[in-house]
Amino acid sequence: MMRKQAGGRARAWLERSAWPAGLALAAAPALGWAQTASPPKIDSGDTAWMLVSSLLVLMMTIPGLALFYAGMVRRKNILATLAQSFGATCVITLLWMIAGYSLAFTGSGPMIGGLKYLFLKPLGLNAVSSLAPTIPESVYMMFQMTFAIITPALISGALADRMKFSAFLLFMAAWLLLVYCPVAHWVWGGGWLGAAGALDYAGGTVVHLNAGTAGLVAALMLGKRKGLGSESFAPHNLAYSVIGASLLWVGWFGFNAGSALTSGFSAGMAMVATQVATAAAALAWMVAEWAVSKKPSVLGMVSGAVAGLVAITPASGYVDASGALFIGLAAGVVCYLSAVHLKHRFGYDDALDCWGVHGVGGALGALLTGVFALKEINPAAAPKGGLLEGNAHQLVLQVLDVGATFVYCAVVTALILFVLKVTIGIRVSEDVEREGLDINLHGEVVHA
Repeated sequence: MMRKQAGGRARAWLERSAWPAGLALAAAPALGWAQTASPPKIDSGDTAWMLVSSLLVLMMTIPGLALFYAGMVRRKNILATLAQSFGATCVITLLWMIAGYSLAFTGSGPMIGGLKYLFLKPLGLNAVSSLAPTIPESVYMMFQMTFAIITPALISGALADRMKFSAFLLFMAAWLLLVYCPVAHWVWGGGWLGAAGALDYAGGTVVHLNAGTAGLVAALMLGKRKGLGSESFAPHNLAYSVIGASLLWVGWFGFNAGSALTSGFSAGMAMVATQVATAAAALAWMVAEWAVSKKPSVLGMVSGAVAGLVAITPASGYVDASGALFIGLAAGVVCYLSAVHLKHRFGYDDALDCWGVHGVGGALGALLTGVFALKEINPAAAPKGGLLEGNAHQLVLQVLDVGATFVYCAVVTALILFVLKVTIGIRVSEDVEREGLDINLHGEVVHA
């Protein structure tokens, strides 16, 4: 009986994974089930967990990310920063329903999905996706929607204080369809990177490297904020940022543990890995900053926590607690050096460290997944483990994943912004920037 239950769980996982269907069929004899077995039934426990996970990930954007970013800008731009997260949520929700989900998760092409689910027409009450066969497809679609929402919203951290709201909304729309959907399909929707064996459990490259790269390109194309270096750009309210980071930390369990798509062993291990890596990164950033600046800042601690969350995201379903500890420690130090020192050395204005935390952290986590992945944690997706278990090829695949995502995202993001720049413009006027985006773009201000 125990063998039968284990085989059933393994079969469900294989059918949900982004690996080719042939892998699941090839593993069938070893797992003790036949290709002709009855299809899996909707599991109420899995469904309940995925409903909760979807809510947790949505909370990461509003209010989590919105408060985290809003606390770090000057008072005259708080509402504009909040509006970017809220506006992105609205725009991406509708576009995901219209075409995004279909482009990312339907069809069998190596580069992009199809339009089978345009306007979600075939998504009936009883629909089930082969990628998540124990939950209703409506729940799976909603879970993936929350990922699609937060990814472009993260970019707003790089362009804070100076982008037109109209251009921002159009950029969100174009970037979702032209960048996020193709990359998500490559890795999770049956595309070429997933088929090759690249590992990205919950979005190290699809979400974080993707958003960080776009943020870096946007920062370069927008140029520096007026007065940077000669005026104070100190955060207006770090209490907002601490609350936002805390919401991100809690919500991230839906992000990582929810990516198991079941309420079983994989979700539990992903949750443990997430907690360990986050704590380790927060402490590592704090210690590094303490050593350099002689004081451990609160902003540094919460930034380190976010860096740890980012770095463990691609690895959370493939590593144990020890691997998570090393990934978190590395993320805290590396992202501190990138966010605090690297951008000043090269002179680009990544306002809220989107590239330094999400881009660098996502790439680091993806690469370290190829080092610390253990075959016993996830034998279906990583049957040979990573570099520590003698599988150097997995690290090569992770390098390919990082390189392909960075190059594609950078090129297409630059093209989108160039078109917007020569048509409607992407940056507010100098007068608007100095007076504040809140009053000029939204007609409102935050009172002390």
